[in-house]
Amino acid sequence: MTHTSFTLRRIRRFRKDENGAITIFGLFLFAAIVVVGGLAIDMHNLMTARTQLQISADMTAHAALYRRDYETDPAKAKTQALALVQASMPKATYGNVIEAKDITFGKWDPVSEKFTPSANSRSAVHVYSTRLNSKSNPVSTFVLRVLGYVNYDMTVQSVFTTFRPTCFREGFVSDERIDVQSNNAYQNGFCIHSNDYVSVNSNNTFETGTVVSMPDMENIDLPRSGWESNEGLQAALREGYYRLRIINKLPFMIQGLKDRDPEYLPDYIDPLDAVKYISLKNSDKLTMADLTKDRVHVVGCGKNGVLTIDEPAAIDSVVLVTDCVIKFGQALKITNSVIATTHTDTKSITSSSSITLGKNDNCADGGGSVLLTMGGISLTSKIHVYGSQMIAAGNIDFTANADGIQGASLIAGGTIDGTSNGKMAFCGSGMTNIYEAEYFRMAY
Repeated sequence: MTHTSFTLRRIRRFRKDENGAITIFGLFLFAAIVVVGGLAIDMHNLMTARTQLQISADMTAHAALYRRDYETDPAKAKTQALALVQASMPKATYGNVIEAKDITFGKWDPVSEKFTPSANSRSAVHVYSTRLNSKSNPVSTFVLRVLGYVNYDMTVQSVFTTFRPTCFREGFVSDERIDVQSNNAYQNGFCIHSNDYVSVNSNNTFETGTVVSMPDMENIDLPRSGWESNEGLQAALREGYYRLRIINKLPFMIQGLKDRDPEYLPDYIDPLDAVKYISLKNSDKLTMADLTKDRVHVVGCGKNGVLTIDEPAAIDSVVLVTDCVIKFGQALKITNSVIATTHTDTKSITSSSSITLGKNDNCADGGGSVLLTMGGISLTSKIHVYGSQMIAAGNIDFTANADGIQGASLIAGGTIDGTSNGKMAFCGSGMTNIYEAEYFRMAY
């Protein structure tokens, strides 16, 4: 056998020999797994970083807009929002992901989905959250650096805007139970919301478009034949919960009236006019003759710490602030006025029969009045409410024949109790000088 033929046979055997082939395939497979696994780590790292940035942007936008509702200086609202960023994404670990210059207040157009900067706006905010090479805090890579992507720039943004729930503008809203009795008519648009539950008696009508809401619809309290005897109620039911921010703002609102803060003054009051202070003798009752139109008044108490307001014509175009229990005389009319007390009694505002809040002007602008109290409101029969509002930290109750309600906002930190034979009409306009708190939602 020649050397040449021997060599050829060895070559043929080697060519046909499959021993160790799986090892070579395994090496390729291992390399592929390492690359894919590395890429997965990179993608997971990038997605995690992006999620962190988005959460920080959303949280900061919400906090900045929330604080802007309280702060007159936008810079203070930004500073307070940035404190949350440091708590969630500390500078020592992530660098400056959000700075003051990344927070911009402005206005949001939901139709065009366009944000327009406006430094003193309270209605919307835009926030950038970034990790950039230029800021020395980029997102680092693992395998992608082999392809030249050592660090990755990342930018996200968030826009939050304010809104005002319709229930707070016209309707009954309470943190605890709302109890409405029989023979009431609720017209299209009217809203009843309780953060606890709603109790309804018999023979009420709820027009299409009315809303009756609470966190759990199963908790509605009805008599045995309640569904049959309350026309439209089932269609009106909704589930929901609202934090009553306006109740938390009550002390600021009342103090703002005393301080002539333009944010809280109605449009018929000139904030430059000095406050008028009034002290009454024990037997005195306050009338319009004691007051000056278009002015803020701080009034002391009369007999037994009670301020009695008894005017045969009308209390008109004034702001009145007191720390007394307030008692309204019979058939009193209050137009274009805000009356507020810091008294915390369960019946810190009471009335004899036939009180009228606001002008019966078919939902025209102006004419409405507001009652504010850190306690409760109790109004007897035949109340009339036109484009007006009552806000109480405690309970609100009104008794029979509450006819003539057209444009009414009743908000209670406690319960609302209304009795029979009421007609609750929805205006949709004319609620000119009522107080509303902003609520916040993500726009972009």
